[in-house]
Amino acid sequence: MATMTKWKVQLFKLNYDQREKQAVSDVLDSGWITMGQKTIDFENAFSSYLGEGVQSIAVANGTAALHIAVLALGIKAGDEVIVPSQTFIADLNAVRVCGAIPVLADITNESDWSMDPIDIESKITEKTRAILIVHYAGYACDMDAIMKICEKYKLPLIEDCAHAPGADYKEKKLGTFGDVSAWSFFSNKNMSCGEGGMVVVKDPALYQSCKNLRSHGMTVASFDRMKGRAVSYDILSPGFNYRMDEIRAALGLVQLDKLPESNGRRKELTQRYFKNLSGIPQITLPFKYFNRGEASYHIMPILLDANLDRALIIDKMREDGVQTSIHYPAIQGFTAYKDIVGETPKAMLVSMRELTLPLYPTMTDSEVDLVCQSLIQAIGSGKVG
Repeated sequence: MATMTKWKVQLFKLNYDQREKQAVSDVLDSGWITMGQKTIDFENAFSSYLGEGVQSIAVANGTAALHIAVLALGIKAGDEVIVPSQTFIADLNAVRVCGAIPVLADITNESDWSMDPIDIESKITEKTRAILIVHYAGYACDMDAIMKICEKYKLPLIEDCAHAPGADYKEKKLGTFGDVSAWSFFSNKNMSCGEGGMVVVKDPALYQSCKNLRSHGMTVASFDRMKGRAVSYDILSPGFNYRMDEIRAALGLVQLDKLPESNGRRKELTQRYFKNLSGIPQITLPFKYFNRGEASYHIMPILLDANLDRALIIDKMREDGVQTSIHYPAIQGFTAYKDIVGETPKAMLVSMRELTLPLYPTMTDSEVDLVCQSLIQAIGSGKVG
């Protein structure tokens, strides 16, 4: 029977303390654990944090947020949506389950893995109905260029902000540029609720459409009926059960309060990685010279030289007790997508050579140093042949 690896440095650890425990306990003591006042409070707090007159809708997870965003914009079978090539598969899944066709746009270059605005524009056809971007690793895309493209072709923009809570572009918070933004509060995200997500919009009509999709198209929530504010309800349109519960909303409120400090610590750790790993010829450090705003430093990705055996390096670091990951495998290799997406050479190259190092707010400087030492030693033994 296989034994579980005992990590010296995990890829991620929760930034939880007594505040999260107390928040959950308060919800349990309240006797109401499905969507209610805590969820409303979380939505309002998140909207206030982002500013720009946005409204927020708490949902079950980030994929639900993306699905709602695509549906609310009226994307249907046969439509095309330009999507990132360097991303988690949820972006494409949200488009595909609506019957639409995802069209991949490549990254900018080996040092900047954000979507390339030039490639985005080159992929626009008469069937294009929206552009979906991701702020990979919490670093803003070139929003000036992307917004000009959206305006030129009159295309709505969806921002996938799963990596980007707290990040900005020229002092304007990410998630406030597009027609809709989708957020994830999965366990390893900058705001960790286990599961959970948020849909953020400005337009009142679009807000109502997203809200209807969240909860069966119902006009009145269970919480309102429990409070005696209504006895029945109408169904305005078909919808889903994509609601957030009170426990996750309570966790989200605490995590939102911690976000500035935790992102600040992520930045310090990232800068230490940059310092420790700079000058090593077998490694490229993407976003090292990023200057488009303040990042959220969600993950610590590096690019290995082509002559290195990534699998061997992962194994060597595992032997040292250091956990690593890959963000992300090439979409072109997935069975569900290999026959319907085109090539994106720069992103495909990154997918074969990317390695994600541990990064989380409670990580210590000495743990960063340990990871770097393990990586450098592994590189010494990781050459092909």
